[in-house]
Amino acid sequence: MKRRELLEALAGGSTPDSPGNPDDSTVSEFANRVMPKVWRTTAGLEQYTGGWGSSQVLHLLRRTTFSVARVDIDSLKGKNMTQAVDTLLTIPPDEASQPLSYDSRDTAVTLGSTWVNAVTQDPASTFNPSGVRTNSLKAWWVSLMLNQQLSIREKMVLFWHNHFVTAASTVGEPRFSYRYLALLRKNALGNFKELARQVSFDGAMLRYLNGNTNTKTSANENFARELQELFTIGKGPEVGPGDYTNYTEADVKAAAKVLTGWKDFRNADTTIGATTWTFDATRHDVTNKTFSTRYGGTVIVGGVDGDRELDELIAMIFAQPETAKFLCRKLYRWFVYYVIDDWTEANIIAPLADTLRNNNYNVVPVLSQLLKSAHFYDPVNTGCVIKSPLEHVLGVCRQFAVLFPTGDVVKQYAMWNYLWSQASATQMNIGDPPDVSGWHAYYQEPQFYELWINSDTLPKRSQWTDRMVNSGYSTGGAAIIIDPIAFVKTLSDPTDPNVIVNETAQHLFPLPLTASQQTFLKGVLLPGLPDYEWQAEWGAYIADPTNTTKLNAVKTKIKALLAFMMEMPEFQLM
Repeated sequence: MKRRELLEALAGGSTPDSPGNPDDSTVSEFANRVMPKVWRTTAGLEQYTGGWGSSQVLHLLRRTTFSVARVDIDSLKGKNMTQAVDTLLTIPPDEASQPLSYDSRDTAVTLGSTWVNAVTQDPASTFNPSGVRTNSLKAWWVSLMLNQQLSIREKMVLFWHNHFVTAASTVGEPRFSYRYLALLRKNALGNFKELARQVSFDGAMLRYLNGNTNTKTSANENFARELQELFTIGKGPEVGPGDYTNYTEADVKAAAKVLTGWKDFRNADTTIGATTWTFDATRHDVTNKTFSTRYGGTVIVGGVDGDRELDELIAMIFAQPETAKFLCRKLYRWFVYYVIDDWTEANIIAPLADTLRNNNYNVVPVLSQLLKSAHFYDPVNTGCVIKSPLEHVLGVCRQFAVLFPTGDVVKQYAMWNYLWSQASATQMNIGDPPDVSGWHAYYQEPQFYELWINSDTLPKRSQWTDRMVNSGYSTGGAAIIIDPIAFVKTLSDPTDPNVIVNETAQHLFPLPLTASQQTFLKGVLLPGLPDYEWQAEWGAYIADPTNTTKLNAVKTKIKALLAFMMEMPEFQLM
């Protein structure tokens, strides 16, 4: 089935059981029943040497940033492929901002000031600000993605959030969730092994996977299990009762003992610093921990040094070749495609894993090898990924350079909150993945990305783009809306309707238009009219831009074209 036909079929699925809850939407009856087994490509990790033009630049930006902003295209002009990838992999300076208080009911914090070090709530007030602070955190995070620098960092922050999952609703402490996100941001282009270590005792993770209740007298295996199954080495097929390819149930129990004694910082009525955790040696299991033959019978000698035992546990897990392969498969599905067949496993995943291990688990060399490869730029890997809800919502704003309010924290946060709520309505609530495995579209066989599109989510996507083209969204005296005139003025020749259609399509779609699509779309812009009619109308508007009649004559036509194009199946792809 072709990509367009697939998207049209996916949208025709059955009615969701609970339309008000996107996570309960029924999977489309047209989604994969089995994993595709169609031969795709034998382009490998050898460096790409083909043409380097707009198509390749756009493909790179679509996969590594939240859609393509024109300012980013301009920044990469004149750079070759290697320089472009190196630019994206350069770690930008940390932003100085922090999430701010935008709700006057949170009287523990001055409006417009950050709450990340504040007390839990004003003791003189009955208002619990946890909810508005969590919303503030999500809105602030959206603003970082929306205004991202020319770097892969924002995509990698979201990748790690989907990998080392915590959920703000479960953690229940916005200050902890902020510090957890700050940890992911700091290590977004850093070392996988070190990040896994730091995640293990972070306060948000201790709360999310119950590490704070894991003691020598009352073992809790939740984090010990997920550390191996989901965060590092992966489970592998079950080979016997309690015995998996890569570890055993006995290894989960032994790891849980290693991890006893860590607990989150719970003095919630005071301000807090950077630390959200502590180690209590009196709660730690001091016995020796013996692991199975899956780990070579490793013994971690007991004692009261929790740091040392954790270091040995991490070293043991990361000494296994499968740990590197596990991460590389997830990176591949994040940036390239979800199908990993035998050829891809042997020729892409295994060499990437070797690169990861040879570089002591630093991720930049792996990303560099993948993003500079012939495999990444092979045409079969272009336009084969369905946009996530965040990529869809943020992409519209970035592709059309939508203007957001400045200088007023209440108005700013209202708009950023609106964006994450739109993504949440189509099944991607940042900060709160559906479960510890992350969003289903990145791991659930055999549907993967197809889970983003169904009879509930596709209409909501269309409603969002229609709104942004036509009425926009307004609240509290602020508004966001696509400016169709400003967009067309960025094109090479706004007087030519063929240029408008073709360059807009190149900007919005990862796949080229067919001749019949070009003809049809020009008909949407100029219904039954010759090209010179557009030239005359555009010329009249430029000559008298304050004339409402002349402005509306061109504006109405452009809005119709943009609204239609953003409802096409191609717009859902990247």
